[in-house]
Amino acid sequence: MKIRVGILGATGYTGLELIKLLLRHPQAEVAVVTSRRDDEPPLAETHPELTGRLDLPLLNLSPEEVCRRCDCIFACLPHGAAAESVATCLNADRPVIDFSADFRLKDAAVYAHWYGLEHAAPQHLPGAVYGLCELYKPQLTTARLVANPGCYPTAAILPLAPLLRAELIERDGIIIDAKSGVSGAGRTPKLVTHFPECNESISAYNVGKHRHTPEIEQELSAAAGEPVRVVFAPHLVPMDRGILATIYARPTRPLTKQDVLAAMREGYQGCPFIRVVDHLPATRHVAHTNFCDMTAEVVGETLVMFAAIDNLIKGASGAAVQNFNIMFGMEETTALL
Repeated sequence: MKIRVGILGATGYTGLELIKLLLRHPQAEVAVVTSRRDDEPPLAETHPELTGRLDLPLLNLSPEEVCRRCDCIFACLPHGAAAESVATCLNADRPVIDFSADFRLKDAAVYAHWYGLEHAAPQHLPGAVYGLCELYKPQLTTARLVANPGCYPTAAILPLAPLLRAELIERDGIIIDAKSGVSGAGRTPKLVTHFPECNESISAYNVGKHRHTPEIEQELSAAAGEPVRVVFAPHLVPMDRGILATIYARPTRPLTKQDVLAAMREGYQGCPFIRVVDHLPATRHVAHTNFCDMTAEVVGETLVMFAAIDNLIKGASGAAVQNFNIMFGMEETTALL
């Protein structure tokens, strides 16, 4: 018996990547895809890549109706719009993997501060499992609500977490300089992602006030067992996809590059999508894959870490399928290798 999957909000880039992954999943059946359009267009009209591969219309259905037709829900809705739909699905006893930021932060007040919204379903925050598989796999095996991580946080947290756990770096003074392809801004047209505005240019944005900052600090603090504060400087790069994070930290004691790489490898032993490499990673090395490539260099008294991911796969849809596999007791790599 295949698991019938419903996708709430299937018209964006992450929805497309999710469908492509699920189409090659031996135990998943994409049963329902939704949008807010009332004319029920064929899915291939929005995503021509799916022509002849998935003959479904985009339906404007209530979450209740989607739950009646499906066994598991992927919510690819914007923050603020996701919380009520997710709560409805949980009330219908359907497990949910939520792509939005609505259940990533444990504190509703922190969410309200950074997102400018009162949380619509704070009662479900305690039960949400943060879906960074490499850190929370045991909890994911019994999860009913998974908060899929943000793309920038994935690239930032993964190299830092094992070093903070091992007390190899200081908890303050961490600087995260991360650069993302334009697809990270979503499919809805915006001035800053208009071709003449972003092509042939690289620019920083929302330095010190990016909404992924509290998510990064929350998870790094959990890894360290003490509060961690970071300086997060995101940049927009004129390429379609990918994130490269360059991270600076102070070692707590003299370290060599091999000390750091050994700590990373030990921290992610048995994690199939973490590749600790000796070379400097690049986004093209991980494009269209669920891998995170990471390494480090010691420069004087500063430790410099590097992580590369595909923002649409490991930073979104691939991580969601990895979570799905763990939740339903399947091989973690199913449909991802």
